[in-house]
Amino acid sequence: MRSDQLNRRNFIKSAGLRSGSALVGATLGATALAAPALAQVPPELKWRLHSDFPRSLSSTYRGATGLARTVAGLTDGRFQIEILTADNIDANPERTFDAVQAGTIEACHTCSYYNVRRDPAFAFGTALPFGLNARMQNAWITEGGGQHLLDTLYADYNLVSLLAGNTGVQMGGWFRKEIRSLTEIAGMKMRIAGLGATVMDRLGVETQSLSAQAALKALEIGKIDAVEFAGPAADEAFGFYQVAPYYYYPGWWDGGPSLHLFVNKQAFEDLPPGYQTALRAAAAQANVTIPARFDIENNAAIRRLVAKGAQLRPFPDDLLQAAYKASFELYAELSAQSPRFKAIYEPWKTFRNEMYQWYRVAEHSFDSFGFAQQSKGL
Repeated sequence: MRSDQLNRRNFIKSAGLRSGSALVGATLGATALAAPALAQVPPELKWRLHSDFPRSLSSTYRGATGLARTVAGLTDGRFQIEILTADNIDANPERTFDAVQAGTIEACHTCSYYNVRRDPAFAFGTALPFGLNARMQNAWITEGGGQHLLDTLYADYNLVSLLAGNTGVQMGGWFRKEIRSLTEIAGMKMRIAGLGATVMDRLGVETQSLSAQAALKALEIGKIDAVEFAGPAADEAFGFYQVAPYYYYPGWWDGGPSLHLFVNKQAFEDLPPGYQTALRAAAAQANVTIPARFDIENNAAIRRLVAKGAQLRPFPDDLLQAAYKASFELYAELSAQSPRFKAIYEPWKTFRNEMYQWYRVAEHSFDSFGFAQQSKGL
């Protein structure tokens, strides 16, 4: 090798080392600059979450407390959520909604249809009369396009909504006297929520929106004749059976009512991404555990209630027929009056019709046969 070639190669090698050293130095320097960011400790946050369900309604109230524990566990205790309760008799879900919307508190655990007086489209988030059962409701929101439609609605109210539970089909409520036909409910006063109240109004019932505690007091002093709230486990805790012995089913206005975690939109967006993920995961866990808890607890509570004197009664067929007709007449009217209601109702109705067709094939056949055999003692 000629000396000039050797010198050239040594020069290139030496320059490369010097260049590499500079590159290493620059990399180390960048790493040093980035190290504080990588080692940055996530912030400590404390939120307030109002449960619109009192402590006595443990199946749902524990959904909020469990959610708070999960969030704390997933964030090493740095994201804490304080649970505010609905144990005050004057508790009002509409005021809770206002507080979350305004950012006075960060979140609430509630039913969206408590707010149908603001906009009837809020019914879709929880339940419509003769709508979806619990599995259908969950499927529609999570995988059937429902979440996107609801997000469009809730965004106008400065809210983010996460599914956080379902009670399953509810009971039709407690009545002071037995109902044998549609005509016998005319003039009754009843506590009932959501669009079910509007349908009952059309059937001649005078409906009222009351908390469970207030409804019990009104029932005791004769200001109302009937109250619907949830299912056996929740109803037993309030003692409705002690005042009104006739327990009707099904709760056709609550075929599969979803519970929601409403979060102030700005508060949610201000969360670190990991905390957002923790909140979503906690809500998803509540969405699984709450319906399971209701199934277990309702099964035991209905037996206790019957032993205590509750008299189970199916709604008369003529009442159900009239309610079904009135429900879909109402939806047609609301669609004509409200573009927002119509925008959700039309895809919801298509989903409902198709799911009903599918459920009749396997689900209904399986359930009906099994139930019939079990009733024979087999």
